[in-house]
Amino acid sequence: MIPTMTGSAKKKVVVAMSGGVDSSVAAAMLKDDGYDVVGCFMRLGSPGETLNEDVDQCNVKIGKQGCCSINDAKDAQHVAAKLGIAFYVLNFKQDFGRIIDYFAGEYNAGRTPNPCVRCNDWLKFGKLADYARSIDADYVASGHYARVDTIDGRPALRRGVDASKDQSYVLFGAKLENLRHTLLPVGGYHKSEIRRMAEQFDLPVYDKPDSQEICFVPDMDYARVVRSKTPGSFSPGQIRDTEGNVIGEHEGHQHFTIGQRRGVKVALGYPIYVVNKDAEANTITVGPRDALAAGGCVADQTNWLIDPPTEQRRCDVKIRYNARPVPASVHVEGDRLHVRFDEPQDAVAPGQAVVCYDGDRVLGGGWISRATSGDG
Repeated sequence: MIPTMTGSAKKKVVVAMSGGVDSSVAAAMLKDDGYDVVGCFMRLGSPGETLNEDVDQCNVKIGKQGCCSINDAKDAQHVAAKLGIAFYVLNFKQDFGRIIDYFAGEYNAGRTPNPCVRCNDWLKFGKLADYARSIDADYVASGHYARVDTIDGRPALRRGVDASKDQSYVLFGAKLENLRHTLLPVGGYHKSEIRRMAEQFDLPVYDKPDSQEICFVPDMDYARVVRSKTPGSFSPGQIRDTEGNVIGEHEGHQHFTIGQRRGVKVALGYPIYVVNKDAEANTITVGPRDALAAGGCVADQTNWLIDPPTEQRRCDVKIRYNARPVPASVHVEGDRLHVRFDEPQDAVAPGQAVVCYDGDRVLGGGWISRATSGDG
Protein backbone atom coordinates (compact mmCIF):
# COMPACT_ATOMS: atom_id res chain seq x y z
CA MET A 1 0.00 0.00 0.00
CA ILE A 2 1.32 3.43 -0.95
CA PRO A 3 0.14 6.31 1.27
CA THR A 4 -1.84 8.86 -0.73
CA MET A 5 -0.04 12.14 -1.29
CA THR A 6 -1.83 15.11 0.24
CA GLY A 7 -0.93 18.79 0.35
CA SER A 8 1.57 20.62 -1.79
CA ALA A 9 4.83 19.29 -0.29
CA LYS A 10 6.16 16.18 -1.95
CA LYS A 11 7.23 13.33 0.29
CA LYS A 12 10.79 12.19 -0.41
CA VAL A 13 11.44 8.47 -0.77
CA VAL A 14 14.73 6.61 -1.25
CA VAL A 15 14.20 3.57 -3.47
CA ALA A 16 16.64 0.66 -3.26
CA MET A 17 17.15 0.06 -6.98
CA SER A 18 18.80 -3.28 -7.68
CA GLY A 19 18.55 -3.07 -11.46
CA GLY A 20 15.72 -5.59 -11.57
CA VAL A 21 12.19 -5.14 -12.84
CA ASP A 22 10.54 -5.07 -9.40
CA SER A 23 12.50 -2.21 -7.85
CA SER A 24 12.40 -0.35 -11.17
CA VAL A 25 8.60 -0.50 -11.27
CA ALA A 26 8.49 0.48 -7.58
CA ALA A 27 10.41 3.66 -8.43
CA ALA A 28 8.17 4.36 -11.43
CA MET A 29 4.98 3.84 -9.39
CA LEU A 30 6.15 6.17 -6.64
CA LYS A 31 7.11 8.90 -9.08
CA ASP A 32 3.77 8.47 -10.81
CA ASP A 33 2.05 8.89 -7.43
CA GLY A 34 3.77 12.23 -6.86
CA TYR A 35 6.69 11.32 -4.61
CA ASP A 36 10.11 12.94 -4.82
CA VAL A 37 12.02 9.76 -5.72
CA VAL A 38 15.74 9.24 -5.11
CA GLY A 39 17.10 6.05 -6.62
CA CYS A 40 19.98 4.36 -4.80
CA PHE A 41 22.03 1.39 -5.88
CA MET A 42 23.86 -0.36 -3.07
CA ARG A 43 27.35 -1.21 -4.21
CA LEU A 44 28.29 -4.37 -2.33
CA GLY A 45 31.42 -5.65 -4.03
CA SER A 46 29.63 -8.42 -5.89
CA PRO A 47 31.24 -10.37 -8.76
CA GLY A 48 32.13 -8.20 -11.74
CA GLU A 49 32.49 -4.87 -9.96
CA THR A 50 36.26 -4.88 -10.31
CA LEU A 51 35.86 -4.57 -14.08
CA ASN A 52 35.54 -0.81 -13.72
CA GLU A 53 35.48 1.39 -10.63
CA ASP A 54 33.29 4.02 -12.27
CA VAL A 55 29.73 2.82 -12.90
CA ASP A 56 29.15 5.73 -15.26
CA GLN A 57 31.78 4.32 -17.64
CA CYS A 58 30.61 0.69 -17.62
CA ASN A 59 29.71 -0.42 -21.12
CA VAL A 60 27.26 -3.22 -20.33
CA LYS A 61 23.88 -4.38 -21.59
CA ILE A 62 20.61 -5.23 -19.91
CA GLY A 63 20.81 -8.86 -18.89
CA LYS A 64 20.88 -11.42 -16.13
CA GLN A 65 23.46 -11.18 -13.35
CA GLY A 66 23.44 -11.84 -9.68
CA CYS A 67 21.63 -9.16 -7.68
CA CYS A 68 23.73 -6.00 -7.31
CA SER A 69 26.39 -6.87 -9.90
CA ILE A 70 28.04 -4.19 -12.04
CA ASN A 71 25.55 -4.92 -14.84
CA ASP A 72 22.71 -4.37 -12.42
CA ALA A 73 24.15 -1.00 -11.42
CA LYS A 74 24.06 0.11 -15.05
CA ASP A 75 20.54 -1.23 -15.49
CA ALA A 76 19.38 0.76 -12.45
CA GLN A 77 21.06 3.87 -13.83
CA HIS A 78 19.29 3.41 -17.18
CA VAL A 79 15.93 3.16 -15.43
CA ALA A 80 16.59 6.23 -13.27
CA ALA A 81 17.52 8.23 -16.39
CA LYS A 82 14.35 7.04 -18.12
CA LEU A 83 12.26 8.15 -15.14
CA GLY A 84 14.14 11.43 -14.71
CA ILE A 85 14.90 10.82 -11.05
CA ALA A 86 18.05 11.41 -9.02
CA PHE A 87 20.31 8.37 -8.82
CA TYR A 88 23.21 7.60 -6.51
CA VAL A 89 25.54 4.66 -6.02
CA LEU A 90 26.17 4.05 -2.32
CA ASN A 91 29.36 2.25 -1.38
CA PHE A 92 28.35 -0.44 1.11
CA LYS A 93 31.26 -2.76 0.33
CA GLN A 94 32.69 -2.61 3.83
CA ASP A 95 29.29 -3.14 5.41
CA PHE A 96 28.58 -6.02 3.04
CA GLY A 97 31.70 -7.72 4.35
CA ARG A 98 29.71 -8.31 7.53
CA ILE A 99 27.21 -10.37 5.51
CA ILE A 100 29.93 -12.56 4.03
CA ASP A 101 31.60 -12.99 7.44
CA TYR A 102 28.24 -14.06 8.84
CA PHE A 103 27.72 -16.49 5.94
CA ALA A 104 31.09 -18.17 6.42
CA GLY A 105 30.79 -18.17 10.20
CA GLU A 106 27.41 -19.88 10.14
CA TYR A 107 28.60 -22.65 7.83
CA ASN A 108 31.71 -23.16 9.94
CA ALA A 109 29.51 -23.43 13.02
CA GLY A 110 27.42 -26.13 11.37
CA ARG A 111 24.39 -23.95 10.63
CA THR A 112 22.65 -22.99 7.38
CA PRO A 113 22.67 -19.19 6.93
CA ASN A 114 20.16 -16.95 5.17
CA PRO A 115 22.19 -13.95 3.94
CA CYS A 116 19.20 -12.36 2.18
CA VAL A 117 17.37 -11.83 5.47
CA ARG A 118 20.50 -10.38 7.06
CA CYS A 119 21.07 -8.11 4.07
CA ASN A 120 17.57 -6.69 4.44
CA ASP A 121 17.99 -6.20 8.20
CA TRP A 122 21.49 -4.74 8.15
CA LEU A 123 21.68 -2.95 4.80
CA LYS A 124 18.41 -2.19 2.99
CA PHE A 125 16.48 -1.32 6.13
CA GLY A 126 19.55 -0.54 8.19
CA LYS A 127 22.32 1.38 6.44
CA LEU A 128 20.04 2.57 3.64
CA ALA A 129 17.47 3.77 6.19
CA ASP A 130 20.27 5.71 7.91
CA TYR A 131 21.17 7.30 4.57
CA ALA A 132 17.51 8.18 3.94
CA ARG A 133 17.33 9.99 7.27
CA SER A 134 20.55 11.84 6.48
CA ILE A 135 18.95 13.40 3.37
CA ASP A 136 15.64 14.05 5.15
CA ALA A 137 13.75 11.42 3.20
CA ASP A 138 10.39 10.35 4.59
CA TYR A 139 10.49 6.76 3.38
CA VAL A 140 12.64 3.91 2.12
CA ALA A 141 11.10 1.73 -0.61
CA SER A 142 12.06 -1.52 -2.28
CA GLY A 143 10.69 -3.97 -4.83
CA HIS A 144 9.87 -6.71 -2.32
CA TYR A 145 6.64 -8.67 -2.75
CA ALA A 146 5.17 -7.81 0.65
CA ARG A 147 2.88 -5.09 2.00
CA VAL A 148 2.98 -2.60 4.85
CA ASP A 149 -0.34 -1.74 6.49
CA THR A 150 -1.42 -0.12 9.76
CA ILE A 151 -3.37 -2.07 12.39
CA ASP A 152 -4.36 -0.53 15.72
CA GLY A 153 -1.99 2.36 15.15
CA ARG A 154 1.12 0.27 14.53
CA PRO A 155 2.73 -0.90 11.28
CA ALA A 156 1.81 -4.37 10.08
CA LEU A 157 3.80 -6.44 7.61
CA ARG A 158 1.69 -8.58 5.29
CA ARG A 159 2.34 -11.17 2.63
CA GLY A 160 2.51 -10.11 -0.98
CA VAL A 161 -0.65 -10.64 -3.04
CA ASP A 162 1.29 -12.94 -5.40
CA ALA A 163 1.75 -16.03 -3.20
CA SER A 164 4.35 -17.47 -5.59
CA LYS A 165 6.54 -14.38 -5.12
CA ASP A 166 5.77 -13.46 -1.50
CA GLN A 167 8.90 -12.17 0.27
CA SER A 168 7.48 -11.30 3.67
CA TYR A 169 9.59 -14.09 5.19
CA VAL A 170 12.85 -12.29 4.41
CA LEU A 171 11.53 -9.06 5.94
CA PHE A 172 10.52 -10.48 9.34
CA GLY A 173 13.53 -8.82 11.00
CA ALA A 174 12.40 -5.29 10.13
CA LYS A 175 12.03 -3.07 13.18
CA LEU A 176 8.66 -1.47 13.84
CA GLU A 177 10.06 2.04 13.66
CA ASN A 178 11.61 1.33 10.26
CA LEU A 179 8.35 -0.17 8.99
CA ARG A 180 6.65 3.15 9.70
CA HIS A 181 8.90 4.64 7.05
CA THR A 182 8.84 1.77 4.55
CA LEU A 183 6.96 1.57 1.24
CA LEU A 184 6.55 -1.67 -0.70
CA PRO A 185 4.68 -0.63 -3.87
CA VAL A 186 4.76 -3.92 -5.80
CA GLY A 187 3.42 -6.12 -2.99
CA GLY A 188 -0.18 -5.56 -3.99
CA TYR A 189 0.33 -6.95 -7.49
CA HIS A 190 1.18 -10.19 -9.25
CA LYS A 191 4.50 -10.54 -11.04
CA SER A 192 2.80 -10.63 -14.44
CA GLU A 193 1.17 -7.27 -13.66
CA ILE A 194 4.51 -5.77 -12.64
CA ARG A 195 6.08 -6.85 -15.92
CA ARG A 196 3.19 -5.30 -17.83
CA MET A 197 3.63 -2.07 -15.88
CA ALA A 198 7.35 -2.07 -16.65
CA GLU A 199 6.54 -2.30 -20.34
CA GLN A 200 3.90 0.45 -20.03
CA PHE A 201 6.43 2.68 -18.25
CA ASP A 202 8.82 1.84 -21.12
CA LEU A 203 11.50 0.64 -18.73
CA PRO A 204 14.48 -1.09 -20.36
CA VAL A 205 14.37 -3.95 -17.82
CA TYR A 206 10.75 -4.98 -18.49
CA ASP A 207 11.81 -8.46 -19.70
CA LYS A 208 14.96 -8.90 -17.59
CA PRO A 209 15.08 -12.39 -16.00
CA ASP A 210 14.75 -12.60 -12.23
CA SER A 211 17.86 -13.17 -10.17
CA GLN A 212 17.79 -16.57 -8.47
CA GLU A 213 21.18 -16.95 -6.81
CA ILE A 214 22.83 -15.36 -3.81
CA CYS A 215 24.60 -12.29 -5.19
CA PHE A 216 28.06 -13.22 -3.91
CA VAL A 217 27.69 -16.90 -4.88
CA PRO A 218 26.57 -16.72 -8.53
CA ASP A 219 27.94 -20.21 -9.22
CA MET A 220 26.04 -21.65 -6.21
CA ASP A 221 29.32 -23.05 -4.79
CA TYR A 222 28.78 -22.02 -1.18
CA ALA A 223 31.72 -24.06 0.11
CA ARG A 224 34.11 -22.15 -2.17
CA VAL A 225 33.07 -18.86 -0.57
CA VAL A 226 33.48 -20.26 2.93
CA ARG A 227 36.88 -21.71 2.11
CA SER A 228 38.14 -18.50 0.51
CA LYS A 229 36.93 -16.45 3.49
CA THR A 230 38.28 -18.84 6.14
CA PRO A 231 41.26 -20.75 4.73
CA GLY A 232 42.07 -23.86 6.72
CA SER A 233 38.55 -24.25 8.08
CA PHE A 234 37.86 -27.43 6.06
CA SER A 235 39.14 -30.84 7.09
CA PRO A 236 38.12 -34.44 6.37
CA GLY A 237 35.64 -36.02 8.75
CA GLN A 238 33.40 -39.00 9.25
CA ILE A 239 30.04 -39.75 7.69
CA ARG A 240 27.90 -41.78 10.08
CA ASP A 241 24.54 -43.50 9.91
CA THR A 242 21.83 -42.95 12.51
CA GLU A 243 23.21 -45.84 14.58
CA GLY A 244 26.60 -44.13 14.84
CA ASN A 245 28.41 -46.42 12.43
CA VAL A 246 31.12 -44.85 10.28
CA ILE A 247 30.14 -45.39 6.64
CA GLY A 248 32.31 -42.91 4.78
CA GLU A 249 34.42 -39.75 4.82
CA HIS A 250 33.66 -36.19 3.77
CA GLU A 251 35.93 -33.25 2.87
CA GLY A 252 34.43 -30.82 5.38
CA HIS A 253 31.03 -30.53 7.08
CA GLN A 254 30.58 -27.12 5.40
CA HIS A 255 29.70 -28.94 2.18
CA PHE A 256 26.41 -30.13 3.68
CA THR A 257 23.15 -28.82 5.07
CA ILE A 258 20.27 -30.50 6.90
CA GLY A 259 17.94 -32.21 4.43
CA GLN A 260 20.54 -32.45 1.66
CA ARG A 261 20.26 -35.57 -0.50
CA ARG A 262 22.62 -35.05 -3.42
CA GLY A 263 26.40 -35.11 -3.15
CA VAL A 264 26.71 -37.25 -0.01
CA LYS A 265 28.69 -39.87 -1.98
CA VAL A 266 27.75 -42.87 0.12
CA ALA A 267 25.07 -45.51 -0.53
CA LEU A 268 22.94 -47.45 1.93
CA GLY A 269 20.60 -49.09 -0.54
CA TYR A 270 17.82 -46.55 -0.01
CA PRO A 271 17.49 -42.76 -0.40
CA ILE A 272 19.52 -41.02 2.29
CA TYR A 273 19.57 -37.45 3.59
CA VAL A 274 21.81 -35.40 5.82
CA VAL A 275 19.91 -35.55 9.12
CA ASN A 276 22.47 -34.03 11.48
CA LYS A 277 25.75 -32.09 11.54
CA ASP A 278 28.26 -31.78 14.36
CA ALA A 279 30.67 -28.98 13.54
CA GLU A 280 32.78 -29.53 16.65
CA ALA A 281 33.31 -33.22 15.87
CA ASN A 282 33.34 -32.50 12.10
CA THR A 283 30.87 -35.30 11.43
CA ILE A 284 27.67 -35.55 9.44
CA THR A 285 24.92 -38.10 9.99
CA VAL A 286 22.84 -39.51 7.17
CA GLY A 287 19.65 -41.50 7.28
CA PRO A 288 16.22 -42.10 5.75
CA ARG A 289 13.80 -39.27 5.20
CA ASP A 290 11.76 -40.07 8.30
CA ALA A 291 14.86 -39.31 10.40
CA LEU A 292 14.53 -35.69 9.29
CA ALA A 293 11.19 -35.18 11.03
CA ALA A 294 11.08 -32.79 14.00
CA GLY A 295 8.14 -31.97 16.21
CA GLY A 296 9.24 -28.39 16.81
CA CYS A 297 12.12 -25.99 17.13
CA VAL A 298 13.65 -23.35 19.37
CA ALA A 299 14.72 -19.97 17.97
CA ASP A 300 16.53 -16.97 19.41
CA GLN A 301 17.46 -13.44 18.22
CA THR A 302 13.74 -12.85 17.90
CA ASN A 303 12.01 -9.83 16.36
CA TRP A 304 8.33 -9.12 16.97
CA LEU A 305 5.94 -6.85 15.13
CA ILE A 306 3.28 -7.52 17.78
CA ASP A 307 3.54 -7.90 21.54
CA PRO A 308 5.56 -11.13 22.00
CA PRO A 309 3.25 -14.11 22.72
CA THR A 310 4.32 -15.08 26.25
CA GLU A 311 1.35 -17.47 26.42
CA GLN A 312 0.67 -20.26 23.95
CA ARG A 313 -0.56 -18.83 20.66
CA ARG A 314 -1.83 -20.57 17.56
CA CYS A 315 -0.41 -19.41 14.23
CA ASP A 316 1.17 -20.62 11.02
CA VAL A 317 4.95 -20.81 10.71
CA LYS A 318 7.47 -21.02 7.89
CA ILE A 319 10.85 -22.65 8.56
CA ARG A 320 12.40 -21.82 5.18
CA TYR A 321 11.82 -19.20 2.52
CA ASN A 322 10.31 -21.71 0.09
CA ALA A 323 8.49 -23.77 2.73
CA ARG A 324 4.71 -23.73 2.94
CA PRO A 325 3.23 -22.29 6.13
CA VAL A 326 2.17 -24.97 8.62
CA PRO A 327 0.00 -24.70 11.75
CA ALA A 328 1.80 -24.59 15.08
CA SER A 329 1.64 -23.43 18.69
CA VAL A 330 4.24 -20.86 19.76
CA HIS A 331 5.26 -18.99 22.87
CA VAL A 332 8.15 -16.80 23.97
CA GLU A 333 10.34 -17.07 27.04
CA GLY A 334 12.69 -14.09 27.22
CA ASP A 335 14.32 -13.86 23.78
CA ARG A 336 13.61 -17.50 23.00
CA LEU A 337 10.78 -18.63 20.73
CA HIS A 338 9.42 -22.14 21.26
CA VAL A 339 7.53 -23.71 18.34
CA ARG A 340 5.52 -26.95 18.34
CA PHE A 341 4.30 -28.04 14.90
CA ASP A 342 0.89 -29.70 14.59
CA GLU A 343 2.57 -32.25 12.32
CA PRO A 344 6.30 -33.12 12.28
CA GLN A 345 8.32 -31.16 9.71
CA ASP A 346 11.32 -32.27 7.68
CA ALA A 347 14.72 -30.59 7.58
CA VAL A 348 14.42 -28.04 10.39
CA ALA A 349 17.83 -26.44 9.87
CA PRO A 350 19.61 -24.43 12.58
CA GLY A 351 20.60 -21.06 11.14
CA GLN A 352 17.39 -20.59 9.16
CA ALA A 353 14.59 -18.30 10.29
CA VAL A 354 11.23 -19.44 11.62
CA VAL A 355 8.57 -16.82 10.89
CA CYS A 356 5.10 -16.69 12.47
CA TYR A 357 1.94 -15.62 10.60
CA ASP A 358 -1.65 -14.87 11.48
CA GLY A 359 -3.34 -15.20 8.12
CA ASP A 360 -1.33 -12.91 5.85
CA ARG A 361 0.15 -10.85 8.70
CA VAL A 362 3.73 -11.38 9.90
CA LEU A 363 3.76 -11.58 13.69
CA GLY A 364 7.51 -11.98 14.12
CA GLY A 365 10.07 -14.75 14.28
CA GLY A 366 13.59 -15.75 15.16
CA TRP A 367 16.63 -17.74 14.13
CA ILE A 368 16.43 -21.50 14.63
CA SER A 369 19.01 -22.75 17.14
CA ARG A 370 17.86 -26.37 17.29
CA ALA A 371 15.14 -28.78 16.26
CA THR A 372 13.16 -30.44 19.03
CA SER A 373 10.78 -33.31 19.57
CA GLY A 374 8.04 -30.72 20.00
CA ASP A 375 8.20 -30.46 23.78
CA GLY A 376 10.64 -27.51 23.67
